[in-house]
This record gives sequence, C-alpha cells and structure tokens, in this order.
Amino acid sequence: MRQLSYALAINEALNQMMQTDESVFLIGQGVKSPWYVGRTAEGLLDRFGASRVIDTPVSENAVTGAAVGAAIVGMRPIVVHPRMDFMLYAMDPIINQAANWFYMNGGKKNVPVVIWGTINRGGEQAAQHSQALHTTFAHIPGLKVVMPATPRDAKGLMVSAIKDNNPVVFIDDRWLHNDEDHVPEELYSVPIGKANILKEGVDLTIIAASYMLKLARKATEKLTEMGGQVELIDLRTIKPLDTETIINSVQKTGRAMVVDPGWRTYGMAAELAATIQELAFDALKMPVARICLPDAPAPASRTLEKAYYPTTETIVEQARKMMKL
Repeated sequence: MRQLSYALAINEALNQMMQTDESVFLIGQGVKSPWYVGRTAEGLLDRFGASRVIDTPVSENAVTGAAVGAAIVGMRPIVVHPRMDFMLYAMDPIINQAANWFYMNGGKKNVPVVIWGTINRGGEQAAQHSQALHTTFAHIPGLKVVMPATPRDAKGLMVSAIKDNNPVVFIDDRWLHNDEDHVPEELYSVPIGKANILKEGVDLTIIAASYMLKLARKATEKLTEMGGQVELIDLRTIKPLDTETIINSVQKTGRAMVVDPGWRTYGMAAELAATIQELAFDALKMPVARICLPDAPAPASRTLEKAYYPTTETIVEQARKMMKL
C-alpha cells in the first residue's frame, strides 16, 4: 500500500480493469487531455490504443448513446463527462434507455455501462459549469449512483461500477483530485450500497458524501477538540442508500446532520432527512439539520463564491448549536 492521489487512484482502477477484461473501454471527450480529465486517464491511450481509449467530438448524446449500445451487446464501456453539467444532453440514453433496459427485457438483457461525471465547482466557472446533479440521477429507477470521497474508495468504487452488470453513475469532484491517501496496489472492490463509519460518537451523526465529506472530517476534528462526540458517516453510495447504517447511528446519537454537495430543495439531504424522520423519529431529540448549497445558481464572482459554498465553519457552527457546545 502507498500514497496515491484521488485522480491516480481512478487511473489505476481503469488500468487494472482494462488489463483484466478486454471488453472494458473508455470513451468521451478529452480522454487524452489532462485539461479535461486531469490525471485520471494518464497513460491509458499509450497503453491500450485508440480503439479502447476513444477521444470523441463534443456530442454528449451521441457518445453516451454509443456507450449504452456497446454495453447492450456485451462490452463494458466507461463514458466520461468531464463537466457533469453537460450530461444533461445525454438524458435520453441514460434515463430512457440504460436505466430501463434491464426491467423492460424482463431481467434478460443487461447494460453494464459506467456513466462518469465530474463536478467542477468554484473557480469562477459560474452557473453552467459548476453544478452537482447527483440527485437528478439518484431519482431514476434503474440507476445506481456512487460518490466516493477518498482515493481508496475512488479506486474501489470505480472497479465495482465497471464490474456491475447494469448502469452505474460514478460522480467525482475535481476539488478532490489532488487529495492523497493509502491505496492498495492490488485490484479490489468497494461494495456499492454500503456506507462507511469513519468515526464513532454518541452526540451527533453527520452524514456526508463526495467533497462535503472532506469538510465534515475537518469539522469533526474541531468538534472533538471542543468536547463533542460526533459519529461521521461517509455515504459513498447515494443510491441504493445504506439505510441500516444511517438509522442505527441516529438511534444511538438522537441528532442528525446531512451535508450535501447539492442544492437544498428536493435534494439528497431532503431525502435523507425524510428517511431518518420516517424510520427513527422516536429517537430524534431535534429536527434533522441540512447543510447544502442555497437554492440559487452558482455565481461567477470569487467573492460571491465564498458566500455561496458551505465551509468547515458552516458545519461546526450548526453542530455546536445542536450539541450545545
């Protein structure tokens, strides 16, 4: 085991799976360009050639449709969208086709495709290049949605997504790409649908995913110094949800906060809050708290971005109120 960045952990997963299974291939705009995909596809074109690392024109609908078609006939494509905002052009092949194919064929036809989208928040990229659209895809029956927050999980969940026999939406955040962690060299999987308890506690359950988990970890460290005993859960998968782990934790702590990288209204945090209040209402000492983006498009001004995006301090302030620290 050695230190590896988040981006290179994804790269290693792709490398190992493409070596293991000749039906696996990568397709999408900019797969040969670090400007588009960072270091996640580094060296793949040289190693596997242009027939398995396919750099495409800018046509999200056509490229995703081609990947879904390839999956239906037995290949295992990974179609990358370097800015997930523009996955919206591919809604038909993702939602009407890939998500429904297994069901409409009575479980006899699989669609083993990975639809990989990257969140590109901040950096004065404004409203059309900064959106976290995970809840949009989690709403759709037939799609699994994973959002790793660490290099170790990024590799393991990418492997699991490629091995899955039906569509998996793999969402990463460019703000995580340079984070480093200990990552095993061997090929391994992280199970889809299983959350990870990173720290145990009895005063408050904090539930987070993707980049917001990074903020929640820092907040948990500060809260521990203040005397709070926080239980921190990394969702890893947002569909299917690991309801058992979440509810068991909330029944122990009696307080819950959800930290969501998306907007507040109709979001992941709203779904989790509803689930907790349905299944653990008697254990709750107070309403579930939600830390989310405001219901507004991302601003282009760096000054406004500082006000727009939640921070570690946002989480700490809300948690202190809940635990009366």
